[in-house]
Amino acid sequence: QVQLAESGGGLVQAGGSLRLSCAASGRTLSSNVMGWFRQAPGKEREFVAASIWSAGTPFYADSVKGRFTISRDNAKSTVYLQMNSLKPEDTAVYYCAAGRWVTTEVKQYDYWGQGTQVTVSS
Repeated sequence: QVQLAESGGGLVQAGGSLRLSCAASGRTLSSNVMGWFRQAPGKEREFVAASIWSAGTPFYADSVKGRFTISRDNAKSTVYLQMNSLKPEDTAVYYCAAGRWVTTEVKQYDYWGQGTQVTVSS
């Protein structure tokens, strides 16, 4: 089992920045990939970004490329999502997830955090 705990959400004005953190514990070696997803009210959960623990190649949704950066601290088993130039349409609950390979598909991730709310005001 892998336990994930997100933090860092909040309320920010458009154009502002936030950094989300996701601390992983448990059998983290069983999960090679850490991803971030988000879900806005009335919408399906969507892929935001993913990173492989053992390599530095990140993957992003087109909607966040150039604005969001995923990074990790292997020693702390923590993954971050730096979000810059935030827009009102970025408002959602953000979830981190752990899986075995990089994919944008929600169902392919095995473990999920409880989510953290990000609200961007216009």
